[in-house]
Amino acid sequence: MPRDIPVGNGSLLVCFDFEYQLRDLYFPCVGKENHACCHPFRLGFWVEGAFSWMGPEWNKEMRYLNETLVTDVIASHEGLGLALRCHDTVDFHENLYIKKIMVTNRHEREREVRVFFSEDAHLYGHDVGGTAFYDPETNTLIHYKDLRYLSFGAWVGHGARIDQYSTGIKEFQGNEGTWRDAEDGVLEGNPIAQGSVDATLGVNLTIPPGGTQTIYFWIGAGTRYHEILLLTRVMREKGPEKLLERTRHYWHAWVNKRERDFPGLSSGIQDLFKKSLLIIRTQIDNGGAVIAANDSDILKFGRDTYSYMWPRDGAIVVYALDRMEYVILSGNFFNFCAQVLKEEGYFLHKYNPNGSLASSWHPWQRDDMTTLPIQEDETALVLWALHHHYDRYRNIEFIKPLYRKLITRAANFMAFYRNEKTGLPRPSYDLWEERIGVHAFTVSAVYAGLTAAAYFADLFGEAEDRDRYRMAAEEIRTATEALLYDRESGRFARMLQEKEGVWKRDMTIDAGLFGLVKFGMFDADDVRIVRTMEAVREQLWIRDGTGGIARYEGDPYQRVKRESVPTPGNPWFICTLWLAQYEIARARTREDLARAVELIEWVKKYARPSGTIGEQINPENGQYLSVSPLTWSHSELVITVTDYLAKWSGLSIP
Repeated sequence: MPRDIPVGNGSLLVCFDFEYQLRDLYFPCVGKENHACCHPFRLGFWVEGAFSWMGPEWNKEMRYLNETLVTDVIASHEGLGLALRCHDTVDFHENLYIKKIMVTNRHEREREVRVFFSEDAHLYGHDVGGTAFYDPETNTLIHYKDLRYLSFGAWVGHGARIDQYSTGIKEFQGNEGTWRDAEDGVLEGNPIAQGSVDATLGVNLTIPPGGTQTIYFWIGAGTRYHEILLLTRVMREKGPEKLLERTRHYWHAWVNKRERDFPGLSSGIQDLFKKSLLIIRTQIDNGGAVIAANDSDILKFGRDTYSYMWPRDGAIVVYALDRMEYVILSGNFFNFCAQVLKEEGYFLHKYNPNGSLASSWHPWQRDDMTTLPIQEDETALVLWALHHHYDRYRNIEFIKPLYRKLITRAANFMAFYRNEKTGLPRPSYDLWEERIGVHAFTVSAVYAGLTAAAYFADLFGEAEDRDRYRMAAEEIRTATEALLYDRESGRFARMLQEKEGVWKRDMTIDAGLFGLVKFGMFDADDVRIVRTMEAVREQLWIRDGTGGIARYEGDPYQRVKRESVPTPGNPWFICTLWLAQYEIARARTREDLARAVELIEWVKKYARPSGTIGEQINPENGQYLSVSPLTWSHSELVITVTDYLAKWSGLSIP
């Protein structure tokens, strides 16, 4: 089940599923060490002998408080006669998750309501060797293993309070965990458990007829017991309401750092734009790694996740953030990239947020030949994004240490790693990570990366390097026109592959062909580009369904088969927004921008009510497939809207 309403601070990230169950808890890095790992942390209610855990039985509306990373969840249960309003956040400064619950008794008589919060932590991602115990020093339950500590507490009125608790064994010899113990409304009070363990705490409320009482639960995350003590002290001194309120103010100021008008765009798009910025921030580790997605539900498909830093995704995300002047985040990313770049000047497939090499399916040997397991566009786009970063901020002292460590090493690799006969980049894997060849998207990215490197070489007075990078970029552009352009169809091929010494064009329509415009190799008005993008719109638009643009013809990834209405694949938010960016680039009057606005409105239509945007949707019903939120999708929304606003201001009224 894809994720919704993530909250975090760059060190602690909490993600909920569509049923408002906490399913992912990352600490101390965003994207690494998921201590929930898809196992639910449950919220339950006992009333007059009846019990229900938060889930499908509850009616829910899941959103954020306006322009914040504080959730606003409305829930009700007809059978229990309860209505809830909940706010969740992670403190912007401390590693404290806070849940505020306002419980309303809908009956016309006083009733006792027992509220339970059950944790199912799998510290370090597994259930072996943990300890859960009640700590009288802090009046919390603590679950620890090695250098990972989670504390769980509750607050009612003016102070911390736990009326019931229990620790126990789970996932061993038929034991399900202490959450089962809560379902009769009474916890046994076991003070400590060791091995595969969990814990549950409860608070007893007496609520008058039609009345409301407020309760808070919290989770503190640390690497030592003394850190848990400090977090408990912060909670006692400030109280959960002050922490929640200060975090709300912080994110409201963060997302409104600069006043901006949105002429011609609906209030819904304006709201989605700001939510996208906030959601992007939850997916970025404070150490600089931009994580693709933190939805562990995808584990069921291949026992792996999207919780990695792809340099391509990260470059596009920080390009979007730089346009909104979040300079610290982008700076951290470029420093991270300089640390993980191979000595030879290229990035490998993807990385963990601590800088270690992540899992990969790209082989080091192919057809009995050693090959680099890379997607070269990833190397190129980091330089492309860095060029835009400098062009906006002119912070040359930031660029100086990156010039030798990142820029020239990557540029020298790209200039060298080319076919001697054609001048094009050598084959690498495509942006969709499926096939090896010489791809239009990669070629245009390498052109942009070398152009950026030439700019920096000129900036630092390195004329010889400047000329070499410029020449390589121009040779790539010339070869693209000669080899990737197909005169018969009047459009560009998505890929070249060499077979028995002959270059073959793959004319499959692919949304990635927009890279030829996106990265500046060709103008949007070039007739060859116009024909190419017309084919993208014509062949990849989903008809008789949701609409939206698929990745490419015959895309099999998570494909929903439609026997009566064949479709090229599932619609992707990224690809649909690329078409919108193309329409903006071609617009000559403000009236022309209407086609782009229609596509942005399509994204708004299929975004979650909370504002989260996933990777792709079911073409029949719009339900989310694969991961959500996808950081790249949100960044393309930000790029598209900022492109639109820039174009609007530069165009006259027709």
